[in-house]
Amino acid sequence: MYRTALRNVLAHKGRLLMTALAVMLGTAFVAGTMVFSDTFSKAMRDSNSKSYSDVAVQVVDRSAGSSAQQKGDGGSAGLTDATVQQLAALPGAADARGVVSGFTGVADRKGGLIGQAWAAKGANFAPGRDGKDARYPMVEGQGPKNAKEVALDRSTADKAGYRVGDTVRVAANGPVIEAKLTGVFTTDDPVVNSGGTLTLFDRATAQQILLEPGRYSSVVLTAKPGTAEDALLAQVRPKLPAGDQFDVETGAKLKADDQAMIASSTDSLRTMLLVFAGISLFVGIFIIANTFTMLVAQRTKELALLRAIGASRKQVTRSVLIEALLIGAVSAVAGLLAGVGIGAGMRSLMGSLNENMPTGSLVIAPTTVLVTLVTGVLVTVLSALLPAVRAARIAPVAAMSSGDQPAGQKSLVVRNTIGSLFAAGGLALIGYGASTGNDSGRIPVGLGAFLALIGVFVLLPLLSRPVVALAGPLLRGLGGTPGKLAQQNAVRNPRRTAATAAALTIGLTLVSGLTVIGTSIGDTIDRAVTSSMKADYLVSAANGMGLSPQLAEQLAKAPGVAASSPMTTAYWKLDGSEEKISGLNPDGFEQLVDIKLAGGSTAALAQGQLLVSQDLATKSGVTTGSTMTVTYPDKSTGRLTVGGVYEKGGMLDSVLLSNAEIAKHDPKPYTPDVLVKGKDGATAGLKQALKDATGANPVIEVKSKQEVRDNFSQAITFALNMMYGLLAMSVLVAVLGVINTLAMSVFERKREIGMLRAIGLDRGGIKRMVRLESVLISLFGAGIGLLLGCFIAWAINGTLKSSLAGLTTVLPYGQLALFLALAGLVGLVAAIWPARRAAGLDILSSIKTD
Repeated sequence: MYRTALRNVLAHKGRLLMTALAVMLGTAFVAGTMVFSDTFSKAMRDSNSKSYSDVAVQVVDRSAGSSAQQKGDGGSAGLTDATVQQLAALPGAADARGVVSGFTGVADRKGGLIGQAWAAKGANFAPGRDGKDARYPMVEGQGPKNAKEVALDRSTADKAGYRVGDTVRVAANGPVIEAKLTGVFTTDDPVVNSGGTLTLFDRATAQQILLEPGRYSSVVLTAKPGTAEDALLAQVRPKLPAGDQFDVETGAKLKADDQAMIASSTDSLRTMLLVFAGISLFVGIFIIANTFTMLVAQRTKELALLRAIGASRKQVTRSVLIEALLIGAVSAVAGLLAGVGIGAGMRSLMGSLNENMPTGSLVIAPTTVLVTLVTGVLVTVLSALLPAVRAARIAPVAAMSSGDQPAGQKSLVVRNTIGSLFAAGGLALIGYGASTGNDSGRIPVGLGAFLALIGVFVLLPLLSRPVVALAGPLLRGLGGTPGKLAQQNAVRNPRRTAATAAALTIGLTLVSGLTVIGTSIGDTIDRAVTSSMKADYLVSAANGMGLSPQLAEQLAKAPGVAASSPMTTAYWKLDGSEEKISGLNPDGFEQLVDIKLAGGSTAALAQGQLLVSQDLATKSGVTTGSTMTVTYPDKSTGRLTVGGVYEKGGMLDSVLLSNAEIAKHDPKPYTPDVLVKGKDGATAGLKQALKDATGANPVIEVKSKQEVRDNFSQAITFALNMMYGLLAMSVLVAVLGVINTLAMSVFERKREIGMLRAIGLDRGGIKRMVRLESVLISLFGAGIGLLLGCFIAWAINGTLKSSLAGLTTVLPYGQLALFLALAGLVGLVAAIWPARRAAGLDILSSIKTD
């Protein structure tokens, strides 16, 4: 029986090719994910470990970040030159270096910000006696020595085309600084490795623009030979200024924390990629099971003869499983080799996207090899288990006949009953989860979606007959006799049609579900951000920092401005509950903001009164004319009158108040945005005037209403495109399934095709028949997937309503129609080879086929 299994694999290698490819692609995805994540993780760990090579102990002042925004507010003492000198004088310290760091954006030659604001950093150049800073070795020029000089990392300088001696425009949290580029350096700083920018200033200038004069954000100590890091740590703690804002850690602890953070990040990436690899393998299960089912059906006489000459059921089962084992093993080895190539390709892709990204040699861990091989073999064998059991049930008497053994009526009833129970239970759970309206419904929706998907798969043979029958008139109209034959072929074996369509159903369920969720969230955010905005432009800082009052004044004076107002934010307690308050200027309010009042008037803002949202009014039990007790930031209290109630929406918070009233109790409120209305609307001239009013600051963004929408939609679009790319592998596996089924079906129907040719159907008719059958099966699977995906997306949106107010399900009909059309195209492409093969069969030899 072992020799028989091996002979069968070699005899049917052509028909098993697509199965092997499906397993290979799935295991290649698994191997590639593991190779890439291990390689990337090791490279990041090795690179970041260099950042702590000279750190024995590090002291960080957590309050330094807030002082950069509100300088001179006083508070507890920070890290100063005196602190650095005291720490340097410790018995175990070889050296102590004060470090200044904070946000600094760099403008390109056109005035735009280089890179992303979250990865734009400034720091101090701290040279030793030799005039060099070991952290930042200069490849050109020298480090900055005064306020008119800066140095840039090599990647940033290359991106902008800056050379030593050029004038560079940089900005932190104040006016633009124009300085001479005196040096270009290399660094292992993680910010630069992740694609960010790093600007170096001399110590005094860095303190002046990033923190405050004489203050450091951290101090790094190196230990004398023979001094342990823990011992130096114990010496450092008593020397720090009073206050609880200091974090003190050894270099080893910092390195370990960094390694753990990198491991966590790469594990999350690996998990996400493996989920999609699992989807591809799940799709492959249908192909493998379908292939072995068809092979068993085509070998009915052969298997019956084996039974007749003494082979037991166990031997027949083992024979089929051994075939699966051989295919799985070969495919898994090929998948492992392909996965190493995929890992290398992903590493190269990351390097091309960011040349500073750490790289290293490929890491092929024993775990990767073991998991890939076991996964490939296990998936293949388990997928072939049911066909193997069916093969063992073939009676010896079947040797006198050929063809498929029809499923018994009892078998079909049991199958449809089980499928109906699964589907009904899944749909009920999905409906229940959606009705909760909060995150407590996510588990029921997830479980329900899984059960519904399984139920639909089981019911697909039952669904295929009526659905395909509906397409009959259209097929006959488009294809004539070949179209009618295509319809009959599709319903001849519903199980086979269902197994082929199921692969596409999975892919389209996921793709359509993600698309509907993404479109719905995008629509909701779009309405939330811009529905209350009548202003033509929104001015804000790219790094999320607050804008200065002086900037708001300059913007108001820009040519073409009809109205403007800083939009401030404050947190006060109203009737004992802390609320977020939006501050605006009463004059020009109607030109800048659009709100729907349920009572009162916006004129109340000029009188120092509150406007509150309907939700807050209901919660607090207040109406227009009521008063609320206010607790201000300085702990003093007062009472304010409610001048109006409005429908909350858009960028506005639950409470509105005039900026003048807020300034009475909060002299320096956070100002994230400035709203601007133009005399002639949104024009290029007004946008340039506003940009000029900021001093062409690269950190300050001037965005129109549409640009605000686009900024939010870009993140959603990027996430969807990434998901589509990851799902592409499962769609490719599904295509292989269609090709495989059609090719084997053509082999199975050789005599029938020969007879059709003999009675007058030409080669073109044969091709058309196979193509239409393929398109029909593909559209059937895709249509079921679209319906299921949209329903699951509706349910998931229901669980998100508590987190995203106003969320409604939006069906992107254009995209869904495109997915359906692409599924038809997939069917057409998949049929090219089987159709050519069917049309090329010799008539006489086909008719003589046994």
